[in-house]
Amino acid sequence: MRLIFFGPPGAGKGTQAERVAKTEQIAHISTGDMLRAEIREASALGLAAKAYIDRGELVPDDVILGMVQARLKKADCVNGFLFDGFPRTVAQAEALKAITPIDRVINISVPVERLVTRIGGRRMCECCGAAWHISYHAGETCRCGGKLYLREDDKPETVANRLRVYEKSTEPLVQYYEERGLLSTVDGDQCIEDVQAQIAALLA
Repeated sequence: MRLIFFGPPGAGKGTQAERVAKTEQIAHISTGDMLRAEIREASALGLAAKAYIDRGELVPDDVILGMVQARLKKADCVNGFLFDGFPRTVAQAEALKAITPIDRVINISVPVERLVTRIGGRRMCECCGAAWHISYHAGETCRCGGKLYLREDDKPETVANRLRVYEKSTEPLVQYYEERGLLSTVDGDQCIEDVQAQIAALLA
């Protein structure tokens, strides 16, 4: 099974992707997580990408596609994979098509006002990279003991820019995948379990 999950920032792609990848026993590939790992390690790629991410802009295609191609060669992708938040543009989708076929695309839709609330309450662990939300975890430290912080790209002014970038660059993917008969849209403005049930029904 070769899947793509997409939707605006804060739609819950990561949460649902983790659950589906575990259930289907396929690799969960989050380009955002891959990039953040590079940034924590202060690698050349991480330093190059950080400036774009901090401004809420998309990292250049050549950087992302190189990471993706290398990731798909790993052993855990043999039985399938799930892209979480990639591709983000039609150009990336065309490039991905040349690398691997895709079986299904799930679009998670959430109203803009809900997205701003969700993103503004998100916190990241500086040690293990885990994500938390203040509505579920109000403390200042992660379970691992690491300090939680508000990412630069989750601050209000950057969130607004991220949503504008998404609308301009990523929403055309809805039409792109609809035209190819691969797209299904689910209502992401529900509890995690209900969204998961919608997705499971589509993949059954």
